[in-house]
Amino acid sequence: MRVLAIDYGDARTGIAISDASGSIVGRTTVIHSRRPQQTAEAIAALVQESGAERLVMGFPRNMDGTEGPRAALYREMAATIQAACGMEVVLWDERRTTVEAHQILSDCNYHGKKRKNTVDAVAASLILEGYLAFLSRC
Repeated sequence: MRVLAIDYGDARTGIAISDASGSIVGRTTVIHSRRPQQTAEAIAALVQESGAERLVMGFPRNMDGTEGPRAALYREMAATIQAACGMEVVLWDERRTTVEAHQILSDCNYHGKKRKNTVDAVAASLILEGYLAFLSRC
């Protein structure tokens, strides 16, 4: 089963798509848009193009597990994506993914604009890896 993971952001949304077996990250990209509907339509196009069968979107939680201050915005975006794609969007705990993505990029000497244009795709990959690991345990 191919899974598409989403790291939603105000200006950039990272996307990671698994391989056909749903076991590893196969491809990443970034959608540059500040408009939720336009972002949702771009995600729907990627779902069609990739043949993704499941959508998982990072969901902001505080370190104590409670919902973060942007939780309502993310629920609204999940509903917009669901309407555009006709598929349920699984909300997945994204705690520390952006921090880890920045650390990975620092370790690989990605800085400045190069990092800014890549960090969201790396964060989406981390969301996808966590979700795929969860699925493999079920």
